[in-house]
Amino acid sequence: MRASQLAAALDRHPRLPLLDGPTPVQRLERLEQALGPALRGIRLYAKRDDLPGLGGGGNKLRKLEFLLGEARAQGADTFLTVGGLQSNHARLSAAAAARAGLACELFLSRQVPRADADYERNGNILLDGLFGARIHDLPAGADPLAQAQARAEQLRADGRRPYLVGSGGSSPLGCLGYARAAAELAAQEAELGIDFDLVVLPNGSAGTHAGLAAGLAAMGRSASRVKSFTVLAPAERARPATLEKTRATLDLLAPASSLEAAQIEIDGSQLGEGYGIPTEAMFAAVRLLARSEGLLIDPVYGGKAFAGLLAELRDGRLRAGGHVLFLMTGGSPGLFAYRSAFEAVPG
Repeated sequence: MRASQLAAALDRHPRLPLLDGPTPVQRLERLEQALGPALRGIRLYAKRDDLPGLGGGGNKLRKLEFLLGEARAQGADTFLTVGGLQSNHARLSAAAAARAGLACELFLSRQVPRADADYERNGNILLDGLFGARIHDLPAGADPLAQAQARAEQLRADGRRPYLVGSGGSSPLGCLGYARAAAELAAQEAELGIDFDLVVLPNGSAGTHAGLAAGLAAMGRSASRVKSFTVLAPAERARPATLEKTRATLDLLAPASSLEAAQIEIDGSQLGEGYGIPTEAMFAAVRLLARSEGLLIDPVYGGKAFAGLLAELRDGRLRAGGHVLFLMTGGSPGLFAYRSAFEAVPG
């Protein structure tokens, strides 16, 4: 399947455009200078999926294009989804629902052991309210999906038409957003005259990795050059979950295609004590990219994945003279929720 054939397969699914066009690929020359000879001639790039203006930008917009496309095709009037208190997906769902003219309800649970004022009132949770979402603030241990499903039933009984999305929007339909990004990236590689040896990204609900891998596999390209650093589940759980979502997404695009389990590469070295819990490597990675390139990555997803990339570079595990792409998935509003954490670890 060529990129044009992949585009045709994607066009079979309704999509609500939320991005202004392809997100740019930028060379990180100041970062290369900061890393110095240890880089061994490797050229570093970033794909700026944090740049789209809607809702503060981020990778979830690509998934929401297909999810909201289906919601509108079904005549939905209310968009319901779930996540943690500082969920990037929830923030962008609220913004995208506002753009689509749908009411939005967010079912947010306490997934991170933080209770400071910044975490509970700033960052994404502040923006959720600004976008007009109704927030259901759930205690630790609650089942947000079950409560969202109960609310959807109530809305249907009231004559409303709800559309419910699970964590991260990472259903096979949502994953199509990153299959589309794979075709976009292939075109950018051709324009730049390079092939990236490695594409690095964070892995939470697995949809971004799964979509990219499915898109590459559908085009007959190796999915093994995509490497994610898990920030939510241990690698032994994240790997089969990502493989399952990749195969389900591939079935929507090219049912005759196959994907070997070995092509899904996930690293658990940066998880630390768990989801949303800072690590020293994350603090250093966020500060390095900010001070060398003036670019912001979040402390929960991008910060840990970038720390993983830096470790690989410094340990000499990547091919000298190669090209490496870091996918900037957005989430910078989360930095404001971690103000006290950054202040406690000066750097």
